[in-house]
Amino acid sequence: MSEPILARLNGPADLRGLSEAELARLAAEIRETIITTVAKTGGHLGSSLGVVEIAIALHRVLDSPRDKIVWDTGHQAYAHKLLTGRLERFGTLRQVDGVGGFPRRSESEHDVFDGGHAGTGLSIAEGLAAARDIRRGSERIAVVVGDAALMTGLSLEALNDIGHRRTPMLIVLNDNEMSISATVGAFSTYLSKIKLSGAWQTSKSAWDRFWGAIPVIGPPAVMWSQRLRRSVVNLASPGQLFEDLGITYIGVIPGHDIHALLQTFARVLELKGPVLVHVQTQKGRGYRPAEKDQVSFHGAALPPMDLAPQGDSFDGSGARPATVAAAGEAKAIRPGSPHGAGSNGDALAPPTPASAPRNPSYTSVFVAELIDLAKDDPRIVAITAGMPTGTGLAKFQAAYPDRFHDVGIAEQHAVTMASGLAIGGMRPVVALYSTFLQRAFDQIVHDVCQNDLPVLLAVDRAGLVGEDGTSHQGMFAIPAQRQLPYLVVASPKDEQELRSLLHTALEQAHPFALHYPRDPGFGRPALEPHAIPVGQAEVLRDGDDILFVGFGPIVMRALAVADELAQDGWSIGVVNARFAKPLDRQLILDQARGKGLVVTFEESVVAGGFGSAVLEAVEEARLSDPTLRQTAVRILGIPADRFVDHGAVAELRRMLRLDAPGLAEQVREAVAALALQPSHPAPVREAARAV
Repeated sequence: MSEPILARLNGPADLRGLSEAELARLAAEIRETIITTVAKTGGHLGSSLGVVEIAIALHRVLDSPRDKIVWDTGHQAYAHKLLTGRLERFGTLRQVDGVGGFPRRSESEHDVFDGGHAGTGLSIAEGLAAARDIRRGSERIAVVVGDAALMTGLSLEALNDIGHRRTPMLIVLNDNEMSISATVGAFSTYLSKIKLSGAWQTSKSAWDRFWGAIPVIGPPAVMWSQRLRRSVVNLASPGQLFEDLGITYIGVIPGHDIHALLQTFARVLELKGPVLVHVQTQKGRGYRPAEKDQVSFHGAALPPMDLAPQGDSFDGSGARPATVAAAGEAKAIRPGSPHGAGSNGDALAPPTPASAPRNPSYTSVFVAELIDLAKDDPRIVAITAGMPTGTGLAKFQAAYPDRFHDVGIAEQHAVTMASGLAIGGMRPVVALYSTFLQRAFDQIVHDVCQNDLPVLLAVDRAGLVGEDGTSHQGMFAIPAQRQLPYLVVASPKDEQELRSLLHTALEQAHPFALHYPRDPGFGRPALEPHAIPVGQAEVLRDGDDILFVGFGPIVMRALAVADELAQDGWSIGVVNARFAKPLDRQLILDQARGKGLVVTFEESVVAGGFGSAVLEAVEEARLSDPTLRQTAVRILGIPADRFVDHGAVAELRRMLRLDAPGLAEQVREAVAALALQPSHPAPVREAARAV
């Protein structure tokens, strides 16, 4: 019996010393290892068995970890894990402190991205490729995506952007259910060989240049030539969609033929621009019960598996006889645009009359500071989703066109691509309106936060937006973001603090959501911006009776309310929290001790928002701190369980009692309900009442 190959591998570089016959034997060993392990631990069997040869071929022609291999979804990466030094621990698959069922960066330098959700791979790969191009690197980027994941909206957003930008990368389409091409014709295979040839690639460009240089008749000749080529391609290729998007299509390639895969991958990596290689595989390959019942053997909860020898259940493609069979037959169990007309949002801000000059908006202050920072930091990349004017990033584009990406109305792709850029060493800034960022919540959770990446989410139009009504108010982001690990959530009290918080965000190494409103600033004189320690609040005013704690520009209204109530004799302390997460608990609790009332201020929905964070901190502390047991907490913000209709922002604030008079009224109601008395009653008002 030949000596096992898998146990001798120290890493993927060792594959280059193996013959194709040895690679075929290795594939059989990998399949047997996966089957025997998954029979004990559970796991995604069918998908991982189907891509064994793809994993071997990619690791043979690429140089991981210098070159990057992204596994979309990640449940198909078991062979990749075995090829990258995890054989000895593979028996701990999906167990506590064991090998993860998906790629994990903490597990291996060969795991590019912590995956788990379908459709993320193309956006991650494009981000990695864009970061490489900005750095003028030479690493190659490949992504393996299944035919089902290719149909997700995020994948289609990414394909559109990749084809538009002609981003050089290799896309391996793992077609394991014939959902894209029903037949593999000899002419299609022949056409792919022609397209891979250097003669085809060179001659078609030279032909177009030759005819294009001829006056009058040249341009029409080029047009008809290109149409003819497209017609020939379309006749035999199921990949015309990709060609039309600007992605060279190669296929269909037999996915269990190592020789064909090696030859194809080696050649396509020499081509310019993005290339998609359509590979046909068999889900569950090598384990007959999984081949016959692809649905039941796809997921982590598998039908019973018996490892006793039972004939031909395992067909290792030329390997030693099989030893695994299913314990019985397993039955298959199958389980109007919010952007509004004419937008992605540049119409949100109506023109201001020339007779009413306004202070610079938070948006313009933010972008001006970002452009200034980008002068000295070439890692800064700006991304938006179809709203370069509204977010102000058109100015960044003018200054740094090579570091700007407008992906169109594709917020999910914007955020996931930013994750790839961050993995590639960039500092991406994704500027989106708060209402549109809602579309990318899963990408924030799964791609940015799970991987703990330094992506800055510039949350424009936070709070009340105005005339566009229920669909556009930026009122739901803070409760959604507060729960996410690693994510810092911040908002400034004024436009100068916004500049400092931008420095803070770009000087730390975690996800950061920076919220700012549509409003003009307060006209504060320019200050030298500086990074603020993450989670550090500031005391704006000391007080003995009541504590105000605000988050965002509403802090300035809280100060006005404190001034008004001081005329009644109330001694009110005011804290500018700056961070909703992490909250400066110690400072807030120190300021709250001995006070009868803590009032929180935010222009966000109150359920689970900033005020809830303060309430949670006080409630937890009062268990062990008697000085807080008589302190009540009142949360002021946008009422929960309702949408806010359209209207001018000032009018909406008046209606919601979030303008200064309304906030003062709400505080007085809370004081009356608690029967609190000011420590220093105003003598003038006392005398007036006596009269």
